[in-house]
Amino acid sequence: MQQSNNRTIEPPRFESLYPAKAWFLEIEEILNFIKQGKSIELVGIPGTGRSNLLGLLSFNREARIAHLGEEGYKTFHFVWINLSEVKRKPQTELVKFIFITLIDSLGARAMKNKKARLEGIFKESNKLNDEMVLFQGLKKAIDYLALEKDLTIVFLFDRFEEYIPMLTSDFFTSLRSIRNRVKFKFSAVFSLTRPLEEIIEPEIYADFAEFFEENIIYLKSGDKDSLNFRIKHLEEVSKKRLPKNVISEILKLTAGHGKLTRLCIEYYFSNSNLVIEQLSVDQKIINLFYETWNCLNPSEQQYLLSDSGDMGQLEKIGLVENGKIKIPLFDAFIKRNKEDLEKNEDQKILFDQEKNEIKKGEVILSDLLTKHEFKLLKLFLENQDQILEREAIITGVWGDQTSTEGVTDQALDQLIFRLRKKIEENPNEPKYILTTKGRGFKFTS
Repeated sequence: MQQSNNRTIEPPRFESLYPAKAWFLEIEEILNFIKQGKSIELVGIPGTGRSNLLGLLSFNREARIAHLGEEGYKTFHFVWINLSEVKRKPQTELVKFIFITLIDSLGARAMKNKKARLEGIFKESNKLNDEMVLFQGLKKAIDYLALEKDLTIVFLFDRFEEYIPMLTSDFFTSLRSIRNRVKFKFSAVFSLTRPLEEIIEPEIYADFAEFFEENIIYLKSGDKDSLNFRIKHLEEVSKKRLPKNVISEILKLTAGHGKLTRLCIEYYFSNSNLVIEQLSVDQKIINLFYETWNCLNPSEQQYLLSDSGDMGQLEKIGLVENGKIKIPLFDAFIKRNKEDLEKNEDQKILFDQEKNEIKKGEVILSDLLTKHEFKLLKLFLENQDQILEREAIITGVWGDQTSTEGVTDQALDQLIFRLRKKIEENPNEPKYILTTKGRGFKFTS
């Protein structure tokens, strides 16, 4: 941070330094949905650049102009909301965080008058620290920006998967309320490692489903403009140069995966080699691969281990091409750690009462589960090898509702299937959650 004429000058956001053409086709696709008043799911495995792409929309003026034109870019306002900062926080804190982030985003674009107006609304709305009052203030703020100032507001929910355990239907009902008020002048982008339809109950997002369902953009590795920028940046920071043949070898090993490419370059600068056996045991690379592995469902993991079974989303997210693992280093990681990965698959699923966590080996399954999925699996674990009738399960999972009368057998069946997809190698041939015809379900380990 520098001082100029007694005024503090903030350093530019890293994303503002990217070339305007980075992720050009993906951003064009996102904007095509937004211009129609639709919302989007941006799906990609860890390290593919989802956060950087969203940051480009929020902080890169040249990129916005390249896509929207000199005049058009002024009418769109993108608000980057990193949900990892409110992970495990109640929704009251989430609403407050969204409001504050919206205010800060106006300051970043030097919209002083608009920022001052929103600060006043926030101050008044936050007096009671009540979620409903705070949300009414947020709606008033968006009304002002969209209807009075003619801005299209786009919420960019980064790392959305990290907030899923805290989600309730109220969140999507609130988004629906905003959309109903300002119509086409509001959209949301949900950045995730899996499509929302796979990981949360339909009843949670039902109010907002028509605006985003099936509007999925898969972010794969290999965007040349962003890769070239990152390589050049790493050279400048390290004050070292990468020979062309080294760059070529790194891109071959990583298939252009953004974070993995960066880690390999850093490894080369430190060790002056690219021996695949050594790269495969570098701790930073291992951590990235385990993060990637843990965002896959059991059937996809089984496919990568055995080259058979259900491929799931593996091709769409760019991990598999023509039936084979696309990233050579990831392939080497799986082969090297196959025994441990298979052993982890055979680990028992356990509930830690003290931490209120469900784990399978070292994987914290409860971080991947919705509220109802967690309750269901906890109920099964507390009643292992016992047949639970449908009515008992509905009471155990939905019992905190005013009434369980509206919970159908179909809703329970859908919940069972979604949970199976998250814990079973083959949801159609389950080994944990077994169906006892005419009676109910039984969990066995």
